[in-house]
Amino acid sequence: MLALAVGGGIAAVAGPTPAPAAALPPAPAPTQGPIGPGAPAAGSDVSGLAVSQDGYTLDILATPGQADSSGELAFRILGPTGAPVTAFTPTHDKPLHLILVRRDQSGFQHLHPVMDPYGTWRTTTSLAAGDHRVFADFAPDGRSEAQTLGRDIAVAGTYRPVPLPPPSTTATTPDGYTVTLTGALVPGTESPLSLSVSRDGAPVTDLQPYLAAYGHLVALRTGDLAYLHVHPTGNPGDGRTAAGPTIEFLAEVPSAGPYRLYLDFAHQGVVRTAEFTVVAAASPGTPVDAPSGHNESATPHGH
Repeated sequence: MLALAVGGGIAAVAGPTPAPAAALPPAPAPTQGPIGPGAPAAGSDVSGLAVSQDGYTLDILATPGQADSSGELAFRILGPTGAPVTAFTPTHDKPLHLILVRRDQSGFQHLHPVMDPYGTWRTTTSLAAGDHRVFADFAPDGRSEAQTLGRDIAVAGTYRPVPLPPPSTTATTPDGYTVTLTGALVPGTESPLSLSVSRDGAPVTDLQPYLAAYGHLVALRTGDLAYLHVHPTGNPGDGRTAAGPTIEFLAEVPSAGPYRLYLDFAHQGVVRTAEFTVVAAASPGTPVDAPSGHNESATPHGH
């Protein structure tokens, strides 16, 4: 269990061929940029609220210029000396995990950009108009624990906010997968959550390992988008963890209130993301169910 920590992902994306050293422009000075409207300073119990932490800085170099149009996102991780970090310890099969989400908690993406020899990470993506939060989840080489840095980027275009969906315990994909959530978030405790995957009414018992796990769960606190990433309690091939239909998690959130959950799971070569709104209660027993008949969508991704 990782409490408001790091890891996990969606979608590996190839970057352009690195430029030769002679063609690489001088590195711009790191910029801080906004952390988001009303976002509090990062504390010991939250992740993803700080642009700089423990000597490391998330430095954005390029962003998609127009809404709903493919563009490059480029960034660096600057180390304690101010130089780009070029050596990382892989976490869950990747040296860095990139999470993108609009501030209304729509448009979730989990990408794996490619780093050039000079420490610049690049990926190509399309984003809706508005302010988006960029989370970089990584472990510098030589450090045993990963960390998450975050900052906002703005994408030009006509902004059409998406209301936060009501709480729900089910999410259904367009191709017939249904994920059912059991359990409740209780602040300050390790809350057991079970997510069960079925397709066309039948349990899915042959989930595929994705980034060394049968599922990855990201939670974002509504308002400041404090970041939580949780991995399942078991591992593929450990002799005791079944490949579905149920994926078990222990999640610890820092405060009461609404959260958006994003579950990545792989089946038949495709990674899908199921999304839920849940409300962390001050005490056990508060239901997370939505009004009768409400289902949220889960999106298939070609990872």
